[in-house]
Amino acid sequence: MSALARYFNACGKVVVGYDKTSTPLTDELKIEGIKIHFNDDVDAIPEAVKQAENKEAVLVVLTPAIPKVHAEWNYFISNGYTIVKRSQLLGLLTADQETMAVAGTHGKTTTSSILAFILSTAKENCTAFLGGISSNFNSNLLLGNANEKNHLIVVEADEFDRSFLTLFPKYAIITSMDPDHLDIYGTDAEIKATYQKFAEQVKRDGLILIKKGLPIKNTEAKILTYSIDDSQADYFAENIMVKEGFYYFDLVTPGYKIEKLKFGLPGRHNVENALAASALAIEVGIDLSSIQEALLNYKGVKRRFEVQVRNKNITYIDDYAHHPTELVAAIQSAKELYPGKKITGLFQPHLFTRTRDFADGFASALSMLDTIYLLDIYPAREEPIAGIDSNMLLGKITNQDKMLLSKTAFIEQIRSRKPEVLMTLGAGDVDQLVNPLVQLLKEF
Repeated sequence: MSALARYFNACGKVVVGYDKTSTPLTDELKIEGIKIHFNDDVDAIPEAVKQAENKEAVLVVLTPAIPKVHAEWNYFISNGYTIVKRSQLLGLLTADQETMAVAGTHGKTTTSSILAFILSTAKENCTAFLGGISSNFNSNLLLGNANEKNHLIVVEADEFDRSFLTLFPKYAIITSMDPDHLDIYGTDAEIKATYQKFAEQVKRDGLILIKKGLPIKNTEAKILTYSIDDSQADYFAENIMVKEGFYYFDLVTPGYKIEKLKFGLPGRHNVENALAASALAIEVGIDLSSIQEALLNYKGVKRRFEVQVRNKNITYIDDYAHHPTELVAAIQSAKELYPGKKITGLFQPHLFTRTRDFADGFASALSMLDTIYLLDIYPAREEPIAGIDSNMLLGKITNQDKMLLSKTAFIEQIRSRKPEVLMTLGAGDVDQLVNPLVQLLKEF
């Protein structure tokens, strides 16, 4: 949503908006001239928007995170405003452009930001709408010029609410198809069927890169596969090694091998994301030197294994992980980078339905930590579900060094226990703890 807001603001439109809470990101948007309020109040809608003569000049863009009882949303509905979902608007913006869409339950933000950075490094005319703040761009929006030739658009193809079915890209990457959003899909089989439908929407003269083993088939577009370790894939990595905090690997393509690529993002899953982005870049003709330079200088995405503090006493990492598979990847990466050190994690579950559907998976992943703290579930758009809460999840975690607590109490725990490696994990508002923790840990 914020990337779209930035896009229209850059195009000279008046942009106003509502968000549930104030964050560093909303602070940045306000500095850029976008008016934002945080109370659901019809009176907070600017008068210029509510004036009848301006109604046809107003476009209301909705994220599925907004609950149906939202007063401002219902005001716009009852007064006949033009309302589109975020995904519909993204579909309209990309309809007549050469679009690269990155889909997957996990990895799409990192993969799309690596791809955008490769294109930017190669001086391509590229616009990118990213699902996180790229540290290289210091934004979730990269602006190209749609009026000039050879314009490319990179977008995340979000599976939530079947949003990605509004996209008809020329190129696509599918990183994963793990069960998620079962409140929307019902079954794993329906998730896979919807990904198949997305793949079938890729243009017939286009290309789909899929992680080796995913059940995508029979599309009009060409399909190629990639893998971090399966040599039967069209693109795969070999000779992977970690040295002084960097990954080194060889990228094997259908025609040749690129040796000793250097990549600084932690975790084998991120090497695989880099592999996918590099493969698509190669397929569209990006020169190898630009790919090598981009991987070397890629700095990651905010809240994707973002190291906030690192000194001789403590390392503090903040990560967006909110699905069991993502938690496993983040915690394994920490164990790989800091062998022998005890890892403390704070996790904020996101959504009652996701906690219900994957409780055992969450418990198994979190039990990998040496010490685990839980916050209450962040509800987002949902109402509570009887019997589904963080205390239920806590009971399933096998590690006995565990506690359910508030944000304030967590700060005090860290002050007294002084962990070796600290991780904050989750997709809700747990990131509000980042700045207080950074200030506290400077005292250690």
